[in-house]
Amino acid sequence: MRRRGYTPASLRNFAEAVGVAKADSTVDFAMLEFFVRDDLNKSAPRWMSVLNPLKLVIENYPEGESEELEAKNNPEDESAGTRMLPFAREVYIERDDFKEDPPKKYHRLAPGRELRLQHAYYVKYVSHTTDDNGEVTEVRVTYDPATKGGWSEDGRKVKGTSHWVSAAHALKAEVRLYDHLFTKENPDDAPEASRRCWSQPTRQREKAVRCSIRTHSFAILRCCRLRSSSGRTKTAVPRSEDS
Repeated sequence: MRRRGYTPASLRNFAEAVGVAKADSTVDFAMLEFFVRDDLNKSAPRWMSVLNPLKLVIENYPEGESEELEAKNNPEDESAGTRMLPFAREVYIERDDFKEDPPKKYHRLAPGRELRLQHAYYVKYVSHTTDDNGEVTEVRVTYDPATKGGWSEDGRKVKGTSHWVSAAHALKAEVRLYDHLFTKENPDDAPEASRRCWSQPTRQREKAVRCSIRTHSFAILRCCRLRSSSGRTKTAVPRSEDS
C-alpha cells in the first residue's frame, strides 16, 4: 500500500472509521479512497502532469518567448506558498480535454469553444490536424492576454478548465497507474487469477517536481498522486478529476 501511495494518516483515519467487528465483514473500497483523497487534499502540494499528451499551439503567442505564472501549491493551505509555472507558445494538455464532436455536457475544448488553462489564460479553438488514422495530433488556438490568471474582467464564463505543461519545459516521468487488485467488488467472489496489473506509461510533468521527488509526496492534477519510492522510483495512484 505504501508503494501505491497511501499515507499513514489516511490509513489510521480509515481504521478508526471502520472500527472492530466480531463477525467477518467487508467495507466498500470507495471508503478507503475517500480517506486517501481527504488527507491529500489537506496536505499534498498540487503539481500538473499530463498522462496522455496532446500538443496545443497558441497561434497569437510570440514565438521563442515564455513567461512565468504564479500558482498556489495547495489551495487548502495558504502556508504552502506558491510556485512559478513556465508558459510558452506550445503546451501539452490531456488528449481527453479536446473532442472533435463533443457529447452533451462536455465543457472542455472543442470547435467553436473556449477553454481555461489553469493559472494561465483563456484559449479559443482555431483548427486541428489529424494523422492517417484520424487521430488528432495537434490543436491550434488563440489566447486572450486579458485573461491572465484564468479570469476575465468582461464577465464571460468559461466552464471548462484544463491542466497543462509547457512543451519546452516539461520533463518526462515514469508513472505507475494501479488499478484494483481484484475484478470483483468482494475479493472472496474472485478467482485467484482474476487480478489486474499496473501500466507504466512515460508522461510529461512539471520541471519543478524533479527537485523534490525524493523527499515529498504530491497531488498531481488531475489524475494521480506522485511520491518517492526508496528514493528512486516515482509511483502514482488514480484520483478522481478535479475539474
